[in-house]
Amino acid sequence: MRSLTRRALCACTATLTASLMALPVLAQGGWPDKPIRFIVPYTPGGATDAVTRLLAQKISDDTKWVFIVDNRAGGNGNIGMDAVAKAKPDGYTIGMGQTANLAINPTLFPKMPYDALKDVTAASIVASQPVVMVVRQDAPFRTLADVVAAAKARPGEVKQALAGTGTLGHMAGEVLAKRAGFKVLNVPYKGAAPALTDLLGGQTDYMFATPQGALQMVKGGKLRALAVTSAKRLPMLPDVPTVAETYKGFEAVDWKAIVAPAGTPPEVVKTLNAAVDKALAKPGTISQLLAEGSAPVGGSVEKANQYIKAEHTRWGAAVRDAGVRPE
Repeated sequence: MRSLTRRALCACTATLTASLMALPVLAQGGWPDKPIRFIVPYTPGGATDAVTRLLAQKISDDTKWVFIVDNRAGGNGNIGMDAVAKAKPDGYTIGMGQTANLAINPTLFPKMPYDALKDVTAASIVASQPVVMVVRQDAPFRTLADVVAAAKARPGEVKQALAGTGTLGHMAGEVLAKRAGFKVLNVPYKGAAPALTDLLGGQTDYMFATPQGALQMVKGGKLRALAVTSAKRLPMLPDVPTVAETYKGFEAVDWKAIVAPAGTPPEVVKTLNAAVDKALAKPGTISQLLAEGSAPVGGSVEKANQYIKAEHTRWGAAVRDAGVRPE
């Protein structure tokens, strides 16, 4: 009887072990067993903040994890990312990185408080968003080719409005100028709102603006959209061609990536990655991202880190080639 009981116990143990091995690998210590601080390196209410809160809510709906969104704005996104890089690597602090603070800033700023490739590790590329070349409605430019022709005819006179030095819109304009072979006069502003105001007033000639920043003005007949910098046309602006339709291979997107401090346990990063992928596949998430001009990305941890490394190299070269310096 004892032998039968022992055999039955062993069989049950083996079955339980096999079942546990078939489940997704969970983080050590049952992570998470307390709230996760989610650092946003920008102000509340902005595009990065909105995507962060959307994703945090969708993940919470699935997992019941608790996120505390912590906005740490400043330094072109460097202050918040530095807080992530210097946090304890236990899985309870993550952040929303971007093209700026992980790919452009490391070359733009002479001194960085963190190493974008060594001090953080990516869990997932969440979404990507292009910028849109816009001109005022009564401008003489009807196409991208018109702007390029004018800039070539009057070197250094055609003015590009910038939401800020080193922004994706700025760097997209620099890459275009190099590809098309013209010189442009950059006019930096402290944010997109004053840049768009002066564009409308005729003080500048064109701007690469975010889709959500320009869409209502385009629909309202105040601005004309000439091109988008994504590889494919935007669903929200289906009649607007891509820059790549004229300059093959051109792409400039503001991607967002969930990152954690270097040294965060790999099983934590993989568990977070799986939760993000599931959230990004939800119709509600997709529709909300598309509505703001973004596209969901997702994919493996390895893919995310390889992509950021490649972007770090690409935008670093663009900053150096253009001789861009911080304001």
